[in-house]
Amino acid sequence: MHIRRVSFDHPDAVKLNDQVQAEYGVRYGDDGDATPMDAANFEPPNGLYLIAYDELGTPVASGGWRVQDENGEGNQDGDAELKRMYVVESMRGRGLARRVLAALEEDARAAGRTRMVLETGAKQPEAVALYTSSGYEPCEKFGYYRHHELSLCYAKAL
Repeated sequence: MHIRRVSFDHPDAVKLNDQVQAEYGVRYGDDGDATPMDAANFEPPNGLYLIAYDELGTPVASGGWRVQDENGEGNQDGDAELKRMYVVESMRGRGLARRVLAALEEDARAAGRTRMVLETGAKQPEAVALYTSSGYEPCEKFGYYRHHELSLCYAKAL
């Protein structure tokens, strides 16, 4: 297993993003996450996007962070927002998400970010378990879904 930095619009990132969007659709009965995203948001030093590849070179997990300083959506200066954490179903339960998360936290810290924030949903108990077991605590809601009843927001000091 190896983790590699790619652009958010890299074909492997697009493939995994399409898969996570489809999963959101199944869980929430909609078209997926409508949060506005731009590939430029994940370019260093203002962000990073990672993909984990198996020994055959198949993309099996992804995640990224992007700068989100104080704005009208509830972010604070110093925030790094975690986005598109995903592990393909056949590879779940092997610690891949935890490895990607740790790499993203380390990179955001090195970039001077002071807090990692994320938004997930009540219908994603596996995600909630990962984040709470990794030191994330509930925080004030922020972002695109901050007014949605199923939205859950978490933060961790970096």
